[in-house]
Amino acid sequence: MDAFLSILHAYGTAELAWIFLVFVLAGLVKGVVGLGLPTVAVGLLGIVMAPREAAALLVVPSLVTNIWQLAAGPSAGALARRLWPMLAGIAAGTLLGGMLLPASVSADAVAALGGALMMYAAAGLASFTLHVPASGERAAAPVVGLVTGAVTAATGVFVIPAVPYLQGLKLERDMLVQALGLAFTTSTIALAASLLLAGQFAMQAAGLSFAALLPALGGMMLGQWIRGRIRPELFRRCFFIGLLALGLHLLLRPFLG
Repeated sequence: MDAFLSILHAYGTAELAWIFLVFVLAGLVKGVVGLGLPTVAVGLLGIVMAPREAAALLVVPSLVTNIWQLAAGPSAGALARRLWPMLAGIAAGTLLGGMLLPASVSADAVAALGGALMMYAAAGLASFTLHVPASGERAAAPVVGLVTGAVTAATGVFVIPAVPYLQGLKLERDMLVQALGLAFTTSTIALAASLLLAGQFAMQAAGLSFAALLPALGGMMLGQWIRGRIRPELFRRCFFIGLLALGLHLLLRPFLG
């Protein structure tokens, strides 16, 4: 009870209601299209708080749902051996980015978050497909990881450029889903470590992150139910259009006073 009252005092009833609604919506999107929980959650929470603060609330729901996604596939060991240079780059980029990121760039971070969301949404709407030749994978993997880690440290979003890169490897569908789960799990753990080192994953944020797991899982189950009753392509298009609008809002907000 004391922990709940402490969280209520820190965030307020209206803000808590918004946080839980965001995680229901983010879980719903992941349930329908198979990804998007961190992106939607950080994007919508970015309306009312700094991206790094939003990222702290994301840690537990993202970690649990992505481990679930990772464990569902058949090739975790083989994928880890193939993708380890990218995964190491993600960890290094996230930790270094968190240490180098100034504490007083919240407005710039919000704009950066908006830009990252717009890039991801535009690529999705355009059905952009990257082709990664086998001969270039060894050189590209650590660079992609480092850039993804830096973007993660600044914005809490870990889809750019890791998702287009993994899609460009032309993996079989189940392996791609598992590879995304592996990359997202690594990003979440690295982000949690970065926030801990920066003193931004305090007890209240950790408690609220655990509490957000239930609405996220509820949203996922609802999304899985919806997936069998609508055209996933239409939902995916609506998702990217909404993400584009949200990104534009966040990109422009620091400049509109």
